[in-house]
Amino acid sequence: MLLRLAGRLPDRHLWRYRDWLAGGAADVLARMLPGTLVRERIPLGDGDFRLLRDALFPLGADPALVNAILPAKQTRPAHTFAATSPTDDSGDPAILVLGATLRGRQGVREVRSSWRRGDGLPPKRVLLVTASADVVGLAGEIQRILRALGEPEPCVEVLPPEAEPTAYHRAALAESALVCEGADELAGHRG
Repeated sequence: MLLRLAGRLPDRHLWRYRDWLAGGAADVLARMLPGTLVRERIPLGDGDFRLLRDALFPLGADPALVNAILPAKQTRPAHTFAATSPTDDSGDPAILVLGATLRGRQGVREVRSSWRRGDGLPPKRVLLVTASADVVGLAGEIQRILRALGEPEPCVEVLPPEAEPTAYHRAALAESALVCEGADELAGHRG
């Protein structure tokens, strides 16, 4: 469900919830996420609402808070993306460390970088990782690396191969640059 909230849920919440999930605190996430969606006035369409409800109710989410989430109206995309950094990022420590850490790694297919613009905020790097194993743990690990490198609110999107990317993810992938490839090949990617 957190993948479906990318681009809508503020980064300061999204990275933290992903870190909690990676740390095995899904029950805490279930209690906190609905209240955050209500406070931040983040609406959900019927399909996303059902996914959220079905995922969080068994983990102890408050039904009253879940039902207080606003219904979605038709909205326009809030972000645009660019493959290139707004500044000279040659020798960028985050890209160098992530490339060294994830290149050739089992369970990782591809790591890409994109720059998100919108909402009147400065450009923000979004890392997009296609992975075939432990997407939750991998997201948490990459977030911890980026935080250690000085990124207070890392934007890390680890996409399982079987999931249909959201419009946000498709736009980011379309305007992204390859950081490295893991050991898992993309279908039709090589040879």
